[in-house]
Amino acid sequence: MEAKQIEIMDTTLRDGEQTSGVSFSASEKLTIAKLLLEELKVDRIEIASARVSEGEFQAVKGVTNWAKANNYLDKVEVLTFVDKGVSLEWMIEAGAKVQNLLTKGSLNHLTYQLKKTPSQHFTEIKETILNAESKGIETNVYLEDWSNGMRNSKDYVFEFLAFLSTQNVKRIMLPDTLGILTPYESFDFVKQIKDQYPHLHFDFHAHNDYDLGVANVMAGLNAGADGLHLTINGMGERAGNAPMASTIAVINDFMPHIKIAANEKVLYTVSKLVENFSGIMIPANKPVIGANVFTQTAGIHADGDNKKNLYFSELMPERFGRTRKYALGKASGKANIQKNLQELGLQLNDNDLKKVTQRIIELGDKKEVVTKEDLPYIISDVLDSYSYQENVKVNSYALTHAKGLKPSTTVSITINGTVYEQNASGDGQFDAFMNALRGIYKIKKKELPELIDYAVRIPPGSHSDALCETIITWKNATKEFKTRGLDSDQTVSAIKATEKMLNIITN
Repeated sequence: MEAKQIEIMDTTLRDGEQTSGVSFSASEKLTIAKLLLEELKVDRIEIASARVSEGEFQAVKGVTNWAKANNYLDKVEVLTFVDKGVSLEWMIEAGAKVQNLLTKGSLNHLTYQLKKTPSQHFTEIKETILNAESKGIETNVYLEDWSNGMRNSKDYVFEFLAFLSTQNVKRIMLPDTLGILTPYESFDFVKQIKDQYPHLHFDFHAHNDYDLGVANVMAGLNAGADGLHLTINGMGERAGNAPMASTIAVINDFMPHIKIAANEKVLYTVSKLVENFSGIMIPANKPVIGANVFTQTAGIHADGDNKKNLYFSELMPERFGRTRKYALGKASGKANIQKNLQELGLQLNDNDLKKVTQRIIELGDKKEVVTKEDLPYIISDVLDSYSYQENVKVNSYALTHAKGLKPSTTVSITINGTVYEQNASGDGQFDAFMNALRGIYKIKKKELPELIDYAVRIPPGSHSDALCETIITWKNATKEFKTRGLDSDQTVSAIKATEKMLNIITN
């Protein structure tokens, strides 16, 4: 049987923006829209609700201007309302050509929110569709609260569908507005509708209130749904919408009877950009795109990966533009250590490897964060080996910070046995310290890596006298890497992390 091509409509910029505390700027909306259509290659995007604000109007205009110039305008959609053409005029003025008309998909919503009869509602919808048609606007129709409608007022839903089947509507959209459905119901409800109207196009719109969004999507597709509504990172109201990344992975791996155009290779890139723009952090254990989901912690898993990839599945990180990592901590075994040593180009004999493994387990028990970049120093500490001695040592430094004066630092360091001193000022004490180092390394005609991230944290619940951990991400011509420093003083912990970086680039 030939696979069925289904549409994916991304609603991150409309439904996803209903996430509490999220509001994308006009330039952010345009950037995300471009990525969704040009890189991720979703079939359609829903970018706004009509009549929201002047800022939203300008944001929509920016997207539609770009879309029109690049032949994407028929893929850009705006949520509109049954309001005698007011929202329709808003979207037309904003340059959009496709309306997603919000109507009532349950008798409860119709009766208690609109206080109208089905015939009154249908008449107004018909007028809105005819008005859109006269202006060259394509119409899709949302049946808001459709899932409760199927549970509690099925006769009304089928009366509504019978009416819509006679109208000039391209797609009928079936939202589980409150995220109440089970996979069994999702399949049953969609199938009943597709069996009766096999030639109409139905989109399924899942929410994730019970963490069943992806399961419900699978069920809806198996029942014959023709399209899906998804959001990047599962953003959306309350618990969010069915997430884009997990859904694409599930379709590609478990549903050979379904075809999609989306490019899974760029999922991680798009997800991280939306994370940055929205300020909503991706949980570390979120499937496909979480920071930890391709990190093996247990040593037995790393050992299995060394022996015929025993712990690999179809969910390979390379598919999503990522790589597998092997964490170092109290659950680490020799195989985890070996994987990280291989990445550093280091080798140890079995006896030395056992000693290093034991030391990492001890650090893990103390809640120490152990990174791949720490390995040379752990090895040096455990084995007392000259092979991995510190070649760079920060001997001393004087940090000055006085009101009205620029912070300055005097630094003394030893590089391969030679002592260097330098003084510099900067915007802060650590900036001054880095400027002094740059002066020293300029003498040596060597550039320092670029600092691209600087994170500081103390243990939860600690007080002002707590140890402070500074994690700095560096980037040189070949790679990104992180170093960590620990001290009761934030600047000193950053200096310790920097000292590690200097040894990494000098070794």
